[in-house]
Amino acid sequence: MINSYNFVKSVLDSTTESIVVIEPNGKIIYVNSSWDSLGATSTGVLYQGWVGMNYLQVCDDAARENDRFAIKAAAGIRKVSRAEQDIYYLDYPCDGPTEQRWFMMRVTRFSVESSQFLVISHQDITERKVAEEQIEKLARTDEMTGLANRRCFEEFLRNQWKRSVRTKTPLSLALIDIDHFKMINDTYGHSIGDKYLKFLSSSFSQLANRPEDICARYGGDEFAILLGDTDQIGGKLVMERLVENIRNLKIPNENAPTKPILTLSIGLSTMYPNKTNHYENLILSANNLMCSVKNSGRDAIAVTSLEKNHGVLNFKSRG
Repeated sequence: MINSYNFVKSVLDSTTESIVVIEPNGKIIYVNSSWDSLGATSTGVLYQGWVGMNYLQVCDDAARENDRFAIKAAAGIRKVSRAEQDIYYLDYPCDGPTEQRWFMMRVTRFSVESSQFLVISHQDITERKVAEEQIEKLARTDEMTGLANRRCFEEFLRNQWKRSVRTKTPLSLALIDIDHFKMINDTYGHSIGDKYLKFLSSSFSQLANRPEDICARYGGDEFAILLGDTDQIGGKLVMERLVENIRNLKIPNENAPTKPILTLSIGLSTMYPNKTNHYENLILSANNLMCSVKNSGRDAIAVTSLEKNHGVLNFKSRG
């Protein structure tokens, strides 16, 4: 007859899920072989002395080091232990010697006769997480240029707006239109037009090189550059440098009705966010300025700044 303990142990050791059984106070009374391997994932060393250790103590020690996943894990385990909930799930990262992996922790409660126990399983979900992150990246990225798309840009702007309200620092937003871009496609073909877009995208993105900045493709031939902690003077200097660099390249656009080279129309708006104004006002202001440049000859920068004293400054430069 098959020994029931050995049979169950063999079943648990054959599963790819890492399983640990603890008492309500956190003492580990059983781990399967996959659990030993899980420890080696992060340390690179196979450790087999888990039985007798206190799982909750390990979580609490990590929590004191500000490990936010350990904090969540300990809280979830205790809720299940106190019967405040029947099951608890947590997705968490695990930094291994060569790569980061993701696991899902599942905690359930069971009883044997009058004794209560918790079973904690850890399932490797790295492939799922990588796929989810790739899908999220595709949803937030413009396929042609590799820049952030409009959805990603507006989400970033909302977050930066809230941050600037707290820090009382300015935001500068430039909306950029490539002048007569349709003429480029009509004259040289869409493949050349696509190359122009990719080249310009690379040039624009170099200006948004801090964590508080972002460069995005806002529309077909429109781009947005948000500069955090940047006032009107700083934003204007950045945009003037961009315009001058593009002019000096003398990128052909021979059939354009204004100049036979590629030029830009830019609306730059600066605001000091507060609780009484809204980030959409910044977009609207920059867009209105960009349109005013397009309607008055193009190849220029129009600037408006809502300063701390609520005075509005207007400036337009043309080469």
